[in-house]
Amino acid sequence: MALLPILRFPDVRLKKVAAPIKNIDDGIRKLVADMAETMYEAPGIGLAATQVDVHKQLVVIDISEERNELRVFINPRIEQSEGLQEGEEGCLSVPGIYEKVERAERVTVRYLDLDGTQQSLTTDGLLAVCIQHEIDHLQGHVFVDHLSQLKQTRIRSKLAKQARVTA
Repeated sequence: MALLPILRFPDVRLKKVAAPIKNIDDGIRKLVADMAETMYEAPGIGLAATQVDVHKQLVVIDISEERNELRVFINPRIEQSEGLQEGEEGCLSVPGIYEKVERAERVTVRYLDLDGTQQSLTTDGLLAVCIQHEIDHLQGHVFVDHLSQLKQTRIRSKLAKQARVTA
């Protein structure tokens, strides 16, 4: 396993739309392991392949306190959503920034597991938010895209300042 570099907003590679995965092979399994290690180390609760500059439809999520319930979503698609909730979100690609974002309260997602078996999951709460957030990445969107232009400009400025300070 290896730690992967995480792209940082506003890197244009975060805008790329991920391609469906056609074969779940050892390369995909290694990518899942590396993404999980990267997510846990960051630390985060979700990571999309797009964030590590791999433009395939793959997401790993673990919202458990113990960090021992890794979920893998291959080619995920939200089939149904209902209700609205607003909550504060952050992102490994937008470090140190937290903003309120409106998302569906409950979602049903269809995806393949690591064995290539079609799965369907209906969920709400943090997992629903995380699934929507990570699928956004696969479609070339970052949570900042849900904010006003003014907030986006402020976030870009803050991240540029952080980069200068740490350089």
